[in-house]
Amino acid sequence: MNPARVFAETATARTTAARLPVVTLDGPAGVGKTTLARRMAEALALPYLDTGAMFRSLALRLGPGAETLPADVVRGRCAAWPFTLAGSGAETRLFCGGVPVGDEIRTEAVGLLAARLGTVPAAREILREAQRRMGERGPLVAEGRDMGTTVFPDARFKFFLDATPETRARRRLHDLEQRGQSEDLATLTEQIRQRDTMDRERAVAPLRAAPDALIVDTSALDINGVFQVLIQHMEANGGRDALAGS
Repeated sequence: MNPARVFAETATARTTAARLPVVTLDGPAGVGKTTLARRMAEALALPYLDTGAMFRSLALRLGPGAETLPADVVRGRCAAWPFTLAGSGAETRLFCGGVPVGDEIRTEAVGLLAARLGTVPAAREILREAQRRMGERGPLVAEGRDMGTTVFPDARFKFFLDATPETRARRRLHDLEQRGQSEDLATLTEQIRQRDTMDRERAVAPLRAAPDALIVDTSALDINGVFQVLIQHMEANGGRDALAGS
């Protein structure tokens, strides 16, 4: 056998073996990551990790101005609210300090607080360590803004979703209305633009696609269309078995 081929196959095997059995979905606010991650977790029978909910939970508990707190204060306060994950698929539940995380975090105001908290290196470090521990315990679907680049750079499957701010604002308005909440579309669009700026320009773990991520523009696709793109890509690259063999 060709020695070069043997070396190449061995290197490929090592690369595959080093991959964590994790599916990452990254992208800006309002692109549909949460809905798609939940659906993928259900289809794959895996736990679903909503890292945005983790940031929102801490931001809500720390309150306005958390980004100005000293690093040791942030660490000390966050230590009182450890995160745990239970269940899988639609039954996955995230707990913060032993309390289930609910819709109280799903407001635009809390989203902006979370974006500001995301600029704090101490907060990102605390959550990155917690997220990494969860991924190392077993297969899961993780969604956020730096899953494929910072938290799980060795994830088996990586996706980056995007859409125009206007499209995302309309989707966010629909989600809010489904929960009985109301918001002005122009205000939502501006808030999303502000969030994008903060996420993409922050010094620590800025929002960007991983070099090996599949980038999907969802502007002209509904949730079903995007879901099919993601699942077909996974199936073409080993599917659920690729996670089991990571």
